[in-house]
Amino acid sequence: MKKEQIKPDKEIIFNPYYIHHSGAAYLGDSLELIKFIDDNSINLILTSPPFALTRKKEYGNESAEKYIEWFLPFAYEFKRVLANNGSFVLDLGGAYLPGHPVRSIYQYELLVKLCREVGFFLAQEFYHYNPARLPTPAEWVTIKRIRVKDSVNVVWWLSKTPNPKADNRKILKPYSQSMKKLLKNGYKSKIRPSGHEISDKFQKDNQGAIPPNLLEIANTESNSAYLRQCKAVGIKPHPARFPQGFAEFFIKFLTDEGDIVLDPFAGSNTTGFVAETLQRRWISFEINEDYVVGSRYRFSQ
Repeated sequence: MKKEQIKPDKEIIFNPYYIHHSGAAYLGDSLELIKFIDDNSINLILTSPPFALTRKKEYGNESAEKYIEWFLPFAYEFKRVLANNGSFVLDLGGAYLPGHPVRSIYQYELLVKLCREVGFFLAQEFYHYNPARLPTPAEWVTIKRIRVKDSVNVVWWLSKTPNPKADNRKILKPYSQSMKKLLKNGYKSKIRPSGHEISDKFQKDNQGAIPPNLLEIANTESNSAYLRQCKAVGIKPHPARFPQGFAEFFIKFLTDEGDIVLDPFAGSNTTGFVAETLQRRWISFEINEDYVVGSRYRFSQ
């Protein structure tokens, strides 16, 4: 099913709210603003939209029942503007069904729609583990004690074609002490109990280990320039910021210097700030003016 591009409303002016060295932030509805972006021009869309939650949050969110219907018009535009070798990385939190200790499956239903209806490919699924997350929902975790705390978001890495640009050599992790010892002392080729044959190529020093698809990144920002400046001018910071390390991982992995990164639900514009530090160009959209104003203070660092 192909969705035709909708022309932008002539009354909407595509002017940035602020510009920095490598990018621009725009205030407004991203579904309208994205219509000004050319086809096949964005290398990476990296975003964490408002999740489908059982209780409304101040930054705006749809119920799990309505979430897919709300999100799909954005998805068609994301696919249109994405380069053929580009990627769309979507960070989504989970939700419980109202009044019951069982989970919504909206993330998985959305994934199926994105692939079967919109036409994305699932390049790989990731899981963002935040060890610092509070034990919620309280009713099931801390009061009735019948569930454990929810500390993982699913992250769908989607692509326009089966072969998006990617290079895991840009995101290698430091070797473990045991691997460093192996590289130093050598390793004899043999077959492991699992049946896998480990050849002598295993002891080649590749300058780091390939990371897994479980990203352990704590979200503990508490005294950054962004937070201090927001407090100084009386602006409430965005309450659901994702950590800079999350954006850094995918921007390094899936783009090259000079590529264009788009965050259509920018919030405090972590994506734009990290893209700037990594010499990528960036575009951010945010509908809440207070969040756009506050996001400017990230660049004062």
